[in-house]
Amino acid sequence: MGFLLCRWKLPHISRHAAALRVGDGLSDGTQMGPLANDRRLGAMADFIRDAAEKGAEIVAGGDRIGDVGNFWAPTVLANVPLDAKVFNDEPFGPIAAIRPFNDIEEAISEANRLSFGLAGYGFTRSLKNADLLARKVEGGMMWINMPASTSPELPFGGLKDSGYGSEAGPEAQEAYLNVRSVAVLNA
Repeated sequence: MGFLLCRWKLPHISRHAAALRVGDGLSDGTQMGPLANDRRLGAMADFIRDAAEKGAEIVAGGDRIGDVGNFWAPTVLANVPLDAKVFNDEPFGPIAAIRPFNDIEEAISEANRLSFGLAGYGFTRSLKNADLLARKVEGGMMWINMPASTSPELPFGGLKDSGYGSEAGPEAQEAYLNVRSVAVLNA
């Protein structure tokens, strides 16, 4: 899902997004590459326009970068209403839509509200809250206090409408197996 429920200070997130180096993913120093295809450029513009029309504030990014390639500026939207498209569809682009929450249960409820569940991220100083996020957020992958960290040893896949099964890890082999049980009693 392309949103962030957050208590962080907005200027910190905005400065971080604005400082990200966008460019050719094969070039040294690039931190974020292009969107998957040119259709995503129009989709990003639509998500941002919709949120702004519904009262969200664009505090970083919000535009295409240049006119060559599928580059989009990392975007931060503040005070995004729940009926904004970005809170109800998967943007598959660099948009952090921010909406404050009052307690961890409210944040978890919002994270689980939709039928999507690819990945979740949580940032907290509380081990109790980290445990709640790990147990209750309905996503195929969950990273707490860190960015995504995939590896061949870990399953990669979503829950609900965000995928079927897993890639990588031993779980990926299950689709290719016929599990049987055989018992022999020596007479």
